[in-house]
Amino acid sequence: MAESPPTIYDVASEAGVSIATVSRVLNGYSQTRAATRDRVLAAVRELGFVPNGAARGLSRGSKRILGLVFAHTPADDDLLAEEEGSLLFTDSIVRGAEESAERHGYSLLLSGAGGEHGDHAASVNALTGKTDGLILLDRVLPERRLSAIGKRFPIVLLAGSGRCRSAVTVRVDNEGGMRAVAEHLVAVHALRRMAFVSGFADSPDSASRGAALCLAVTELGGELRPADHLTADWTSSGAARVVQQRLASGGEVPEAIVCANDQMAVGVIHVLAANGLHVPDDVAVVGFDDVPLARHLSPPLTTVRQPTRQLGVVAVESLVALLEGIAPTRRDIVLPTELIVRGSCGCVADGDARGSAGSAAAAVVGSR
Repeated sequence: MAESPPTIYDVASEAGVSIATVSRVLNGYSQTRAATRDRVLAAVRELGFVPNGAARGLSRGSKRILGLVFAHTPADDDLLAEEEGSLLFTDSIVRGAEESAERHGYSLLLSGAGGEHGDHAASVNALTGKTDGLILLDRVLPERRLSAIGKRFPIVLLAGSGRCRSAVTVRVDNEGGMRAVAEHLVAVHALRRMAFVSGFADSPDSASRGAALCLAVTELGGELRPADHLTADWTSSGAARVVQQRLASGGEVPEAIVCANDQMAVGVIHVLAANGLHVPDDVAVVGFDDVPLARHLSPPLTTVRQPTRQLGVVAVESLVALLEGIAPTRRDIVLPTELIVRGSCGCVADGDARGSAGSAAAAVVGSR
């Protein structure tokens, strides 16, 4: 028989306090002594207790607050200095989420998970006492750790496998977007030797983009060797570092380098130029996101456009539906991506073009 989840009575017993005291701590009342509050929170973490949002709502009413949680960038090397730049993607999601939350009468609470000690689960658990529901961005918590929270507290994932039963997942069509990239590079430019620069190894979005590219390239008669699957960290400096290491190792230079986001593509173009390689004449470069900067690079960046603002909108709408007791018709919501062809792959030097594989077929990949 499965072990029962911990209750508020277990927390009270572990901390040596009354249930009323536990309730006051979890609901944020400031009159509780610091030492007592610390004991209660320590018991919550030790037991893995998740406050029951539904019961709390009945006793106190809805807070009208939704939480949006992103993973902090580790503070080693130069990553922290680049965190602000990497938040361009998150900022677009936040704008969409804020607009949607306001329309539904909610406020949006932003929180970075992990902090100094990297304890994402503790950060998420703490937020269940301050919000009515949570939206978790890429890498906040692995899906296997969501079961205990998701069964009793409304959760929406932004990025994931789409197979999580404890939360609603809102993601983009990474697979279709990367297949469009592969078809364009192989069919239009006759490129065969590819490389992929990933984000963090534990990123669901990055993993699905890399796997989809490798599969599509192989099916089309190209190759993406294990040595050319380069693991970076979503930042331009991280991508520049791994590509520099790849070039220094010798061997054939890939004909095209596909990056899991646009920011890394910027770093790749920079390091290629520093090594005397020209884009796109020597190496084609492709990104993913279509951030505003992409069209102003030299050459302008070919990329996969994803609807980042709409991701925030749909995530909030899905979370509000859960809070209103509406059973989701889909637990895996996939938004379309679109290949945007510019100069970095060897096509048009100015402006944007849509389409791939040299045909009249649109490069819009529909949602499933």
